[in-house]
Amino acid sequence: MKLKYLIKMLLVGIAFISCSKDSVSNETTTTNPDEINNFVWKAMNSWYYWQPNVADLSDSKIASATTYANFVNGKTPDALFYSLLYQRGTVDRFSWIENSNEVVRASKIAEVEKKGGFSYGIYPKDASSINMVALINYIVPGSPAALAGLKRGDVITKINGSQLTSSNYDQLENTQLTLTLAASVQFTSTGLVTTDKAVAVTVTKAEIDENPVAYYEKKVYGGKNIGYLVFNGFKSDYNDELNAAFAKMQSDGINELVLDLRYNGGGSLETAVALAQMINGSFTGKPYAYLDFNDKHNSEDGYENLSDKVKIFNLVDNEPTFQREESINSLALTKIYVLVSFQTASASELTIQCLKKYINVTTIGEETVGKFVGSNTLYDCPAYNYTSFANRSTKHKWQLQPITFSYYNKDKDVNPKNITPDYAINPYSTFLNLVEFGNVKDPCLKKALELITGQILRTRGETTETSLSFKIGNLAAFNPTNTAKGLYIEDLKSLKNN
Repeated sequence: MKLKYLIKMLLVGIAFISCSKDSVSNETTTTNPDEINNFVWKAMNSWYYWQPNVADLSDSKIASATTYANFVNGKTPDALFYSLLYQRGTVDRFSWIENSNEVVRASKIAEVEKKGGFSYGIYPKDASSINMVALINYIVPGSPAALAGLKRGDVITKINGSQLTSSNYDQLENTQLTLTLAASVQFTSTGLVTTDKAVAVTVTKAEIDENPVAYYEKKVYGGKNIGYLVFNGFKSDYNDELNAAFAKMQSDGINELVLDLRYNGGGSLETAVALAQMINGSFTGKPYAYLDFNDKHNSEDGYENLSDKVKIFNLVDNEPTFQREESINSLALTKIYVLVSFQTASASELTIQCLKKYINVTTIGEETVGKFVGSNTLYDCPAYNYTSFANRSTKHKWQLQPITFSYYNKDKDVNPKNITPDYAINPYSTFLNLVEFGNVKDPCLKKALELITGQILRTRGETTETSLSFKIGNLAAFNPTNTAKGLYIEDLKSLKNN
């Protein structure tokens, strides 16, 4: 059965925490498979990208009804699911299961979410990688975090009165938080030293539909009209706002672009393809990205082509619903500068890897997540190939988010482990330098402007990379937990025609 209007996604490059414990069930086995576990196994057997590599997902498992029932009944649904992953934590870092009445949270890219309204990155304070701090990347205007007075560049040292650590930083996703901020931050030979402000800040989550087109500014240096665009999520319900931002850049005469994807964990493939066309626009009809599923779903393999139209979606019952098409506003650029970080993932990485085949893409910042696989949500609806939320079983709330495909550029080149920037910026150099968006104290933005203009920019009070005696090499294990996004496809119909 062909998939139509099916939400698919590339998840961000972090390990998600399931809503229940990964534990073993005490349930007595029988010759009849448990209904939920039967759904888990059969959906994974059908869709899981690495199904051929997992012996316990082999079709031979169901040859004996008794053996199969005893196998699937021996664990709770989440324990069964995680036992079926291929080299969990190394090869498969992204699949998870959830026990929820709603659409799986990371698939809800275009939606109203309950959030605090602040994006953050987690950083070790020293080489032990136990004590942490959280650097606030940005604040959503009008959000609880904004109302509480938090701002970009603030450093969180404690949560609910306890030192932030590698064991408790996930509590930053709790519904209500009491945050202690740093009054000062210093770098020493052994690590990062902070002092705390006396008064803590309380943030309570609220419903937010965050506009991912977070900031735009025209900068003029050396006769060049430079556009600086901060894009924090490929949300299809904001395709019209993204297109409008490029219309504004057209009217501003932008001939150079700095695209900031440092805090962008992914989103809609529809939006990613449209963004490429907005940047260049000269390759309408050409292949852009290739999706590859397991052998049971080879009919879903195919290209997504560049188009001169972008689909506009509005939220209906909190789901993106197609409304109309718009002509794409294009800058006709042949080169761009992309700011990246250890939080840049999935659709953002796709943008870089696939766009490189058509124009010059210069990356600045830190190594990205390295997330070149994707997923679609699986529900307990075998008659609908496990893909219909509307027709799912209402007897339980379990649903799966396994990796179901990988993606490549138009030439199907082997993907790297992650994207290594052309110009590396020490991640700790952003401390004390993250002020409002657009301020050239930001070391990544500053580097991009220097590459564009060929001039060295001097900024007052900048903390330079050479002044940092403390350097941590690999921050990938400390990705933030609040950028749970991915790549999804609203309509696979065009994919099947290529």
